[in-house]
Amino acid sequence: MLLRGTKAVQLFRGVIVIVAIKFVSWFFDLQTVSWITNQIINWGFIAIIIIFQPEIRRGLEHLGRGSLFVHNKKQNEDELRMIKALDQAIQYMSKRRIGALITIQRETGLEDYIETGIGLNAEITGALLINIFIPNTPLHDGAVIIKNNKIAVAAAYLPLSESNLIPKALGTRHRAAVGISEVTDALTIVVSEETGGVTITENNELLRDLTREDYLKLLKKELIVAPKKQKTNGVGSFFMELFKGGRKH
Repeated sequence: MLLRGTKAVQLFRGVIVIVAIKFVSWFFDLQTVSWITNQIINWGFIAIIIIFQPEIRRGLEHLGRGSLFVHNKKQNEDELRMIKALDQAIQYMSKRRIGALITIQRETGLEDYIETGIGLNAEITGALLINIFIPNTPLHDGAVIIKNNKIAVAAAYLPLSESNLIPKALGTRHRAAVGISEVTDALTIVVSEETGGVTITENNELLRDLTREDYLKLLKKELIVAPKKQKTNGVGSFFMELFKGGRKH
C-alpha cells in the first residue's frame, strides 16, 4: 500500500526477481549464480534502506501516528470556528474559481514546510484566507499552513508527489496536496483555479469534486473529536443492551 503509485514499485519488483533467481540457483545447485545473488542480497539491505528511504519514512510515520491526548470541549469549539472560516473561504473562492491550497497540521509536525513560507501567526477568518489567495498578490502563490488553529504561514512550498495515479488533468496544487499527504498525516484542501472544484487529500488519498455537504462532513469527522460516551456498569446495562439488540432484530 505504501509503494503503490510510486517509482519504488519497479524497484520492489527487481528485488523479487533477485530473490526468485536465488531460489532457482539453490534448487538447481548453480553455485556461481548462487554466490552472485548472495553478494547482492548481503549488500542489498544497505541499498534498500537508501532506495526506499521515502517509503520507509512514510511507513514509520504511519506507525507513529496516534494521539495520546483527548481533545477537550474548548478545542472542538476552536475547530468548529476554523471549519466555519474554511467553509466561507472555500465557497467564495470556488464560485469565482480562485485557486487555493490550505494544509492543516495534525499529529505530524510540518516545521520543515512552515520554514519555507511567510510567517503570519494569525487568527483564521474566511476574509483573511480569501485575501491571501487573491491572484497577483504577494502571498497567493503557495500553500497556507494552519497549525494549532492559527494560520502559521502563507506562500509555503509543499513536496510534489510523483505518483502515477494522479490524473494528468490535475495541476501543481493537487500534486503538492498529494505530496504532503504521502509524508505526513496533514489534511489538505485544494480549490481548483480551472474548475472551482474542491478537493481534499489525506493519507495519500485524493477526494475530488466534493460538494459543500461532503467536505463539511469530512472536515468535522477528521478534525472534531466526539465526546466519549458515558459508560454504564452493572447487570442492568447488560440487559438493556441485550434488549436493544433484540428490538433491532
